[in-house]
Amino acid sequence: NSLIHERKNRQAEAVEEVSGKWALNQTLTGPVLSIPYLELVKDNSGKVYKQTKNLHILPDYLKINGTLFPEKRHRGIYEVAVYSSKIQIEGHFSDLKNVLPEVPREDVLLNKAYVSIGISDMRGIEEKVAIRLKDSIYLFNPGVPCKDIVESGISTPVNISELDSSSNQTLNFQLNIDLKGSEKIEFTPLGKETEVNLSSKWKSPSFDGNFLPDKRNVTDSGFTAYWKVLHLNRNYPQRWANDAYNVNNANFGLKLMVPTDNYLKSDRAIKYALLFISLTFLIYFFMELLNGIYIHPFQYILIGFALSLFYILLISISEHLNFNTAYVISTVMTITLICWYSKSVLKENKLALLVGSTLFILYAFIFIIIQMEDFALLIGSLGLFVILTIVMHYSKKIDWK
Repeated sequence: NSLIHERKNRQAEAVEEVSGKWALNQTLTGPVLSIPYLELVKDNSGKVYKQTKNLHILPDYLKINGTLFPEKRHRGIYEVAVYSSKIQIEGHFSDLKNVLPEVPREDVLLNKAYVSIGISDMRGIEEKVAIRLKDSIYLFNPGVPCKDIVESGISTPVNISELDSSSNQTLNFQLNIDLKGSEKIEFTPLGKETEVNLSSKWKSPSFDGNFLPDKRNVTDSGFTAYWKVLHLNRNYPQRWANDAYNVNNANFGLKLMVPTDNYLKSDRAIKYALLFISLTFLIYFFMELLNGIYIHPFQYILIGFALSLFYILLISISEHLNFNTAYVISTVMTITLICWYSKSVLKENKLALLVGSTLFILYAFIFIIIQMEDFALLIGSLGLFVILTIVMHYSKKIDWK
């Protein structure tokens, strides 16, 4: 059991090392339009002064189309899923005329507004990022002026002062981001209506986060997924001042799963180790009593070592082959070794064959349980009941006097 945890930790270290040199999991948040404004506040001494605050406005409509280009990187025997992506973002901000009616017009700094986009790992940005805002194009710079919404990301100043007097209250935007990351990508539903379309040739995605796709199609050639999230589905409004809300609680996305379930299945198999050893010892014990054979305690210990070695073989072989193949190889090696040894200890081929047959049935039984998910507990408990019944039946034939 300790070996399984040690190998899982090494796998996690390998993933972390590769991801750290490529780019970590990515969370894409935005865009967000922020407008600074001045507000009168009073300090403890009663002095009144103007303090700068930020009004954050989320898009009324946000549409994200993305294509992931995954690949596998290797660190020793371990595989790590990384990806590059091309993401298109479009939408619009609405109701921008007279955004702060309670604040004097001269204190709303529309000429100092800025747009920010949260990117959790900046190393993943592969090309320059520009946003088309109405009829103007702005290049993003690294960093965000304030961390009310995102800790890490890019931003650009925009001048929207003409909107204050314009009858057009809608501000359309469009931008493209080439982003790379490792294993996982998530999005924050900032739009009053947020739509996300993702596609990739990866065959084993795991949809994660607070929202599952409304539509998805996973085949041997890849997957497509579509999410639609409304502002009513999350716990923050479309605009607020400063850091009043946390938007990360509504994130959703997917993981690029590398199908390496050998440690999980090995861990499930090892839960039956005590049962294996106990039943095998019990078989030898019955043979001693029913056939008048004496087995030395040291021979019991060697058989116990052989049974325990099965799990080490299973873990080590499954790191290089698939789990089912590793299980068959480990089972054949263990049963062959124990049958060969039992032939010398029990002095009868028939008894050695009986031991091997019993072990084969037990290993097959455990293999079936490991493959199951929903019915594992039911099949396991029924199987144990049958085994106990057989043991109790044969124990009746023993004269304990």
